[in-house]
Amino acid sequence: CGIHFLVPFPRSVPRHSPATCVQYRLVVRDVNTLQILHLYTCLDQIVHMEWSSDSLFILCAMYKRGLVQVWSLEQPDWYCKIDEGSIGLVSSRWSPDGRHILNTTEFHLRVTVWSLCTKAVSYIKYPKACQKGIDFSRDGCYMALAERRDCRDYVSVFVCDDWHLLRHFETETQDLAGVEWSPNGCVLAVWDSCLEYKVLLYSLDGRLLSTFSAYEWSLGIKSLAWSPSSQFLAIGSYDGKVRILNHITWKKVTEFDHPATINNTKAVVYKEVERKPVVGSADLSIQHHITMGSTLFNTQSKYEICPLPVQVPVVKPDLDRANPKVGVSSMAFSSDNRYLATKNDNMACVVWVWDMQRLGLLAVLEQTSAVRCFQWDPRRPRLALCTGNAKLYLWSPAGCVSVQVPAEGGFQVQSVTWHCSGDSLILLGKEQLCLCYMEVGEEEEEEDDDVK
Repeated sequence: CGIHFLVPFPRSVPRHSPATCVQYRLVVRDVNTLQILHLYTCLDQIVHMEWSSDSLFILCAMYKRGLVQVWSLEQPDWYCKIDEGSIGLVSSRWSPDGRHILNTTEFHLRVTVWSLCTKAVSYIKYPKACQKGIDFSRDGCYMALAERRDCRDYVSVFVCDDWHLLRHFETETQDLAGVEWSPNGCVLAVWDSCLEYKVLLYSLDGRLLSTFSAYEWSLGIKSLAWSPSSQFLAIGSYDGKVRILNHITWKKVTEFDHPATINNTKAVVYKEVERKPVVGSADLSIQHHITMGSTLFNTQSKYEICPLPVQVPVVKPDLDRANPKVGVSSMAFSSDNRYLATKNDNMACVVWVWDMQRLGLLAVLEQTSAVRCFQWDPRRPRLALCTGNAKLYLWSPAGCVSVQVPAEGGFQVQSVTWHCSGDSLILLGKEQLCLCYMEVGEEEEEEDDDVK
């Protein structure tokens, strides 16, 4: 099941509609009533679904059959089918203009650019199979593509208007793992595989601005994140530390450690505490059980502030296995650049929130289960997270709250996705989804929020 939000539509199309795909059906619903607005039937089971940037088209990819179908919301009878044939298909995505589709063929032999307007087709050879081999600049003007040819790594920069090659240069990497533009589109970050700690920073014309390496002869970079203002570049490493680079000298400003014992007096540690609900005889009536459903016997939880020092649960990873559960795998900046949230894999139940103004630890959220996903509100400094149970957890500078999801049948939240307005979010389970709406008070718009 795939999920993605619409951005606001033109007047002729309903606004803010979530879309879901179940097997070979694509369903577009009203965000307030969940009433079905459009129902589309694809030729096979949908593996990937994505909205165009202007929210007028929906892409549905069926990788096993090498097919892509595109549906229009303005003209429901119109659709497009792209067949890659025997060369196969492993990835499909929109270009920023919402009128071109980029398909990556099997074995990464090439990237095919299909135009919905002119039906023109362009081919880009030698794309590299890596963690993040394609990235578009935030303004949609440029595309960076990682390439591998003659046992060497290269980066090609294309202009998205007509897909002509702007720059092509070799990178000083052993095994390039990913590329990512800064939000202002001025700098391209390129990083090596986990076997070598190296981050390379290039300008738009291909000049090497700086190289950063924290250590050698050990597992290196696991994650990377730009701040929305492009002032900071956060690098998560296998040694359990986050290193922050500044945008002026590209030197390390500070590093954030994830210690097993927290004794920082400026940090607040929130610990989730569970308790079983007390059920009285009146609660066992048939009518009450019908009204409350399965939520009657769900375990309730709340946050408690722990006195320092606090011992954080640490899981010792098995270093003999591939991809050990160690290191900083998830990082995200808040929309106002003020906060950074991180997760260290061998402390799977803990989310760390850092204050980027004073460059120090602000809050620690210790959950009873491993954190599956966390995401910032796109408009406010508010963090939502889930742990695979029937609860939604929210953090803001005002504090933490645990919210029980009122769903039937043992609903378990696997991931969360905010709406672009920040007024609602989708809670996605294995077979169900739930829409969560935020009620904002008049006086405290950012702090005092109720969930319904």
